[in-house]
Amino acid sequence: MSDGAPMNVLDVDALKGEFPILKRDAYGKPLVYLDNAASAQKPRAVIDAMTHAMEHSYANVHRGLHLLSNETTTAYEDARKIAARFLNAASEDEIIFTSGGTDAFNLVSYALGVSEIGEGDEIILSLAEHHSNIVPWHFLRERKGAVIKWLDVSDDGEVDLGTYEALFSARTKLVAVSHMSNVLGTLTPARDMARIAHAHGAKILFDGCQAGVHGAVDVQDIDCDFYAITGHKLYGPSGVGVLYGKKSVLDALPPYRGGGEMIDIVTTDMVTYNDAPHRFEAGTPPILEVIGLGAALTWMEGKGVAAIAAHEARLRDHVLEELSKLNFVRVYGRAENKAPIVAFTVEGAHPHDVSAILDRTGVAVRAGHHCAQPLMKRLGVSATARASFAAYNTHDDVEALIRGLRKTHEMLG
Repeated sequence: MSDGAPMNVLDVDALKGEFPILKRDAYGKPLVYLDNAASAQKPRAVIDAMTHAMEHSYANVHRGLHLLSNETTTAYEDARKIAARFLNAASEDEIIFTSGGTDAFNLVSYALGVSEIGEGDEIILSLAEHHSNIVPWHFLRERKGAVIKWLDVSDDGEVDLGTYEALFSARTKLVAVSHMSNVLGTLTPARDMARIAHAHGAKILFDGCQAGVHGAVDVQDIDCDFYAITGHKLYGPSGVGVLYGKKSVLDALPPYRGGGEMIDIVTTDMVTYNDAPHRFEAGTPPILEVIGLGAALTWMEGKGVAAIAAHEARLRDHVLEELSKLNFVRVYGRAENKAPIVAFTVEGAHPHDVSAILDRTGVAVRAGHHCAQPLMKRLGVSATARASFAAYNTHDDVEALIRGLRKTHEMLG
């Protein structure tokens, strides 16, 4: 934020200049990158942090006693503290580094499948889930005989808490839901859902891979048992993410994978395990990626998470207003306080064709089912296009999208 800038106002031009890739063009036109819900671009701070680690301090972490290992271990564990602060966890011991959201959900699925969830036990999912938060629970259905109960959502992706509570029974062990839809941008009433789950004796996991990008997250206020974020959507590298878990919950879970670091003692006859979070971080971790994630979260904090969210809200309002003027475009999801994630279709055109034409105008959007086939079925479509905005996007980017859609309609309408 520039000196003297009003609260919650970003110097977006300066911020955009911190992203080297945004200086390139696409087919001779300025690049307008609107595929941020799939993966965000990386600021110089992240690139430099990872490069510095490779050039000056790289070594394996935790068990080395030499200078480079000590320096890298410090940077790695500092990132754990940064992630704990970012999510407002009670302790860095509640932060597990994973390879991303998918890995986090599989970790919880495996551990609960070993320790708590068996035949006839119930898991509640919503129809708005990403496949990464569906398939691991199908594993428990297939392998353990667990029962999946599906929570319907409105056309805008909103949850009715009465309908939600009616799904619980004495056999309900877990709720696993998105905090924010990756298709509709709808924010889930997380605190109320956690309160209801706990009142019925169930644990609750939130997929925060979108929500963690677009506003402050406070896991203690939500009172969730698990919360997952992923680095590549948070302006950090791919191959790394965070699973938050309440310390009391993590301490009761069996390890997910076996290998170095997650053990205490290994003999020919037995093995004992390390404490959480290291119990769940077997083998050499994604060292550089964790350091990069720490730099990305620090970068977001420095710009101001609230300032980023306010800027993105203005972009959301702008794009929704402009799209409402295009009678050949249908927008899916207009929930109040939704994120700057806009799913849409163009009359007479397949979303893949829409994306291809927009690409030639320099505008990058997503097209397909967005790894959310149950939601697509609920909405009555096989696919949509999706424009998703980030801190570095501008109102000019909104106008470029609208111009591209007009051109698309002219070509395909």
